[in-house]
Amino acid sequence: MERVVSCEEIKDDGVMDNTIRPEVLDEYIGQAEVKENIRVFIEASKIRKEVLDHVLLYGPPGLGKTTLAYIIARELGVNIKTASGPSIEKSGDLAAILSTLEPGDVLFIDEIHRMPRYIEEILYSAMEDFTLDIIIGSDGSSRSIKIDLPPFTLVGATTRAGDLSSPLRDRFGIIAKLKFYTEEELKEIIKRTSRVLSMPISDEAALELARRSRGTPRVANRLFKRVRDFALVDKKPEIDLEVMNKALERLKVDKAGLDETDYQLLRAIIERFNGGPVGIDALSSSIGEETSTIEDVIEPYLLQEGYLKRTSRGRMATDLAYKHLNIPYQNGLFSTDFN
Repeated sequence: MERVVSCEEIKDDGVMDNTIRPEVLDEYIGQAEVKENIRVFIEASKIRKEVLDHVLLYGPPGLGKTTLAYIIARELGVNIKTASGPSIEKSGDLAAILSTLEPGDVLFIDEIHRMPRYIEEILYSAMEDFTLDIIIGSDGSSRSIKIDLPPFTLVGATTRAGDLSSPLRDRFGIIAKLKFYTEEELKEIIKRTSRVLSMPISDEAALELARRSRGTPRVANRLFKRVRDFALVDKKPEIDLEVMNKALERLKVDKAGLDETDYQLLRAIIERFNGGPVGIDALSSSIGEETSTIEDVIEPYLLQEGYLKRTSRGRMATDLAYKHLNIPYQNGLFSTDFN
């Protein structure tokens, strides 16, 4: 079963994202500094009558990178073409995408860090000179061809900016890091979603839902959708605190936004490895999750909130994790009663 608090996109998110996604910068909540800087860069490009510099958006999943890419295209008044890094396997795949671009278009590549390195190298000239140099044919009869491209803006999104090669990263004129959202920003997002979906929610319930959304709009909207189901079945005219608490209790999302997967990881470190430090491979084997899933999906929120820390020797559970799980801290800092 897919985690309701996962920051990664799941198949149920797509339709809802299209329904509630803001279309212009003025509707985009949060990321104030990034938003205002992009507003300036867009206006300047219009004044110069030039294409916007290439944009790299990076940060944890679910913070609105895709939404921001669509907004950039709309604010520029151009079309957007989309692709994902893993889907571009051959030079021909990249050529097919680039050849469909019109002057000024935005090309959005999600998970750009997952493109093969030789595809990155082909992209260099496309970004820098708006030309595409590719080799066609087999070894004996291969030849290089050069294709002129219209000026375009590449918007790349990644959760792992460090995995991009330096030459590719250096070709982005605008680099913006998206951060986790505050509770007040998430409350505002939830209230907006409630208006769009015509399901009222009280201020108290919206704030409590925001607290459990792990600083991530995608999680906030997904939780709202699930809580809405409980309200509809209970024939409630609005989502109040009682309905919200009942729904999230059934979904096993606690008051800190932790779910069973988070508990499983923290308990494994505490109970099987004496609180750590434990290496990522041993932890992966212990809980039956891929190391990449632990690093990219489970750990980020636990690290940010202080339940987990990384050391040179491995992962360690913090005193906050012991307290949250109601487990006595091993060095006696806490008693067995945390209530």
